[in-house]
Amino acid sequence: MSSYPRSRPMSFSSRSQGSQPSWGSLYRAGSGFQPGLRSSPSLSRLGPPAYPSGLSGSFLLSSLPSLEIDPALHQIRSDEKDQIKGLNDQFVSFIDKVRHLEQQNKVLEMQLKLLKDKDQYKSNLGQIMARSSQNLKQQVETLSQDKGKLGAELEHMQALLEELKGRYEDEINRRNQLENEFVLTKKDLDDLYLQKVDIESKLESITDEIDYLKQLYDEEIRELQSQIQNTQVTVEMDNSRELEMKQIIDEVKAQYQAMAAKSREEAEQWYKHKFDDMATQARKHNDEMKSIKSEIMELNRYAQRLNADIEALKNQRANLESAIALAEEQGEQAVRRAKDTVQELEEALKGAKQDMARKVREYQELMNIKLALDMEIATYRKLLEGEENRMIGQGPNLHSSAMDKWGESLPPALGASGLGA
Repeated sequence: MSSYPRSRPMSFSSRSQGSQPSWGSLYRAGSGFQPGLRSSPSLSRLGPPAYPSGLSGSFLLSSLPSLEIDPALHQIRSDEKDQIKGLNDQFVSFIDKVRHLEQQNKVLEMQLKLLKDKDQYKSNLGQIMARSSQNLKQQVETLSQDKGKLGAELEHMQALLEELKGRYEDEINRRNQLENEFVLTKKDLDDLYLQKVDIESKLESITDEIDYLKQLYDEEIRELQSQIQNTQVTVEMDNSRELEMKQIIDEVKAQYQAMAAKSREEAEQWYKHKFDDMATQARKHNDEMKSIKSEIMELNRYAQRLNADIEALKNQRANLESAIALAEEQGEQAVRRAKDTVQELEEALKGAKQDMARKVREYQELMNIKLALDMEIATYRKLLEGEENRMIGQGPNLHSSAMDKWGESLPPALGASGLGA
């Protein structure tokens, strides 16, 4: 009995190797009692131990109480029983842990599938952002084209306005020139009128002078006639001389009358000619004044039309400027909205990329955990398979060593008869 080492409680013969269950545990396993192992088929095939021929079961049962059981063997069997219970509990815990790891593996696979589906669902964000950016770019291009058209129209209107402004300034200059000519013509007409008045006053003074000279001549003639009469009284006898004096007086009188008539005729002709010239110039100036007045009226009407056109163009220009300002403001607002949208989309894309990177890291971590769990499960499976194979392989050795030990414990007569048989 002292040959069983206490450092290896699982073995009770020199032929057993490693940590092996005791013969009592194997016997109980063969009879159907195996706590923790749940009637393993590999051990149930061993069956009960083979007894020597010539021994009945009743004899064995009657001889068992007479056997003396070593307390050390009983302690070893108790230790082996405790070890088997511990191994069974550890085996159950391994099975539970394997089941738990398999459940975790399924959960991780489900999470991985959900993450893949989620990533596939979020993959449309780039397309949405691209479409939105394209729409915003098209709006900006449309606004730019409208702005270009409005700018070209504004330039055309400004050129037309400058042309009309130049024509208006030319007409204003022409009007000022005609007004200056009218003023000069009016001044000339006033000068001619003053000359006419001066000539008329001169004509009146000459007429008065002629009347005065006529009166003077008449008075001189009367004086001469009175002198002649006095001469006739004094020189009454000289008839020839009287005739000569009368003739002289008549000649002088005729001469003065001819001179006066000639002077009157010349003065009348000169004044008539001058008056006709002045009347002709006055009529000419009147016609020029009428034409200038009509032209000035026409220019005034044309200036009014130009002013109306200029006001309309100014209003149109103001409307175009307001439309351009509104279009620029709308374009700036659209550009700002587009920039904000692009920024939001970029931030969303950045967040999605960060989320995707985080999911990828989580996926990698989960895959690492899965690989570690798979390796651990494979290790546990190999350990369990190795333990089961070892237990199956050591079953016959344990049975033969138990039978040898049981044969040694029998009486010598029974042992000899049994061996001889």
